[in-house]
Amino acid sequence: MAEIFKNKGWTVTFAGLGINLALGVLYTWSIYQAIIVESIESGTGAFNWDRASVADPYAVCCLVFAFSMILAGKCQDKFGPRLTALTGGILVGLGLLLISQSTSYTIWILGFGVLTGAGIGFGYASATPPALKWFPGARTGLIAGLVVAGFGLAPVYIAPLAAYLVDLWGLQGTMLFFAVAFFIVVSALSRFLVNPPAGYITESSSPSLSTTEQAPLPAVPELSGKAVLFTGTFWKLWFLYFIGAGAGLMVIGNLAGMAKSSMGDAAFIAVAIMAVGNASGRIIAGVVSDALGRSMALAIFLGLQALNMFLAIIVVSAEGSVAFFIVLSATFIGFNYGTNLALFPAFCKSAWGVKSMGVNYGLLFTSWGVGGFVMTRISSMLVSSTGSFASSFMVAGVLLAIAAVVALRMKEPTTA
Repeated sequence: MAEIFKNKGWTVTFAGLGINLALGVLYTWSIYQAIIVESIESGTGAFNWDRASVADPYAVCCLVFAFSMILAGKCQDKFGPRLTALTGGILVGLGLLLISQSTSYTIWILGFGVLTGAGIGFGYASATPPALKWFPGARTGLIAGLVVAGFGLAPVYIAPLAAYLVDLWGLQGTMLFFAVAFFIVVSALSRFLVNPPAGYITESSSPSLSTTEQAPLPAVPELSGKAVLFTGTFWKLWFLYFIGAGAGLMVIGNLAGMAKSSMGDAAFIAVAIMAVGNASGRIIAGVVSDALGRSMALAIFLGLQALNMFLAIIVVSAEGSVAFFIVLSATFIGFNYGTNLALFPAFCKSAWGVKSMGVNYGLLFTSWGVGGFVMTRISSMLVSSTGSFASSFMVAGVLLAIAAVVALRMKEPTTA
């Protein structure tokens, strides 16, 4: 008989949520980008960059974040989440420390793009897998949503804090503060991340419960690494994640710039409010997917995101865009973007099991980084050439509509 151990699932879940609250600094990039753009356009600032390249550190960060998840996933599976999270805290601290000392484009690519991106990848990879391992399949969506909600919710406090600190210490001083603060927070919370011990069984599969309450056994074998890459499901999910994440990251990376014309220095409020939509989308999507199934939930939210993009064209194209509608549009886009970050870890567990979830999700998560890099870069070029975000929203809307149809026709993965 399997031994029943104390369930530390909720402790692990909220530790992971706390780590993601720190690592969500990625989603406040638009605030820093607006400062860099103002410096370039005024001609008197310290940032002597090409205007079309201002989003490059953010785009590179997304790309490195995603691909570092593969190595981080292997580290999580082999050495456990504590060491993985600690590594992430060190890398993020070093990256932010580096850019706090320079305004060089190359240094910002290396510091924010490479080091911070890799650190976020290691921290993020350490948070969700151990939490999911403590709970039965029926709670997969909810737990995944709760853990990743911290990442989406982070701008609620980081955005106003960053705006205040920039006024007080400047951009470099702000980065130095975050370097120290996030290293301390992530390192401290990493101590609470643990995988279940060998022989652990979830509450729903405890012998004391009735047969109907027991978690169903996986109908598919545990798969990992190369085996996952040879499944059709992986590449369908990769394509859908690429579009769903890329479209959302495109808006998140430019939100402060879009809002600045109508909100001025209060543009950070749009970033903070959007974060509430982002975080709530992760939790709600988890609950909906547990109830309706992963594929149906994904199709619904991708379809809604396509509609949001088309409506956003009207908002950004209107003369003297009203701040309220910009914030409302960004909030809905943030909500639907956030659903991806709960649904795809749940897909990963349901389709390929939990034994190698770290590396499996790391492989799948590369689509998030490639999508963010490609869509952000395309958007920067379109905005630079047209002076408007309308064409970016049109491209994203069409791709999302196609993705929604693909998701609707996709076979539901086995619940594990």
